Amino acid sequence: MKPPKLITISGPTAIGKTSFAVGLAKLLGCPILSSDARQFFKKMQSGTAVPTADEQQGIKHHFIQHKSIHDSYSVGDFEKDAIALLERLFKTFDVVILVGGSNLYTDAVVNGLDAFPDVSDAVSET
Repeated sequence: MKPPKLITISGPTAIGKTSFAVGLAKLLGCPILSSDARQFFKKMQSGTAVPTADEQQGIKHHFIQHKSIHDSYSVGDFEKDAIALLERLFKTFDVVILVGGSNLYTDAVVNGLDAFPDVSDAVSET
C-alpha cells in the first residue's frame, strides 16, 4: 500500500487556488480541505473568496464556513481538527488537497506547531 499524500496549494488571494485545486481534485478523485482562516466562518463572504457551490463543482470541501463568527477557533484548534480529519480521509483516499492563503494554518498541518509550556495563572494575571 502506498503512503497517502497531502498536496498543498497556497498563495495570495485571487490567484486561482480554488479553481486549480478543484480541477486537480476532479482529476484525482479526492476531497479538499481549506486552510483559509477567514473561510472557516459563516457569514464572512465579503473579502474571503469563499467558493460557491458552483465553484466547488461537486468536490467535497472541508473547513468552509463550518464555524460561527462567535466561536473561538485558533490555529491550534485547526491543526488538531485537520489532522484528525486527514487520518479519517486517508482510510478512503490516497490523496487529499489542502488549499488556502493562510500559510500559518497550512504550516501547522504540514509541520506542526511548536509546543508551548503551561503558563501559571500568576503569570497570566500580570
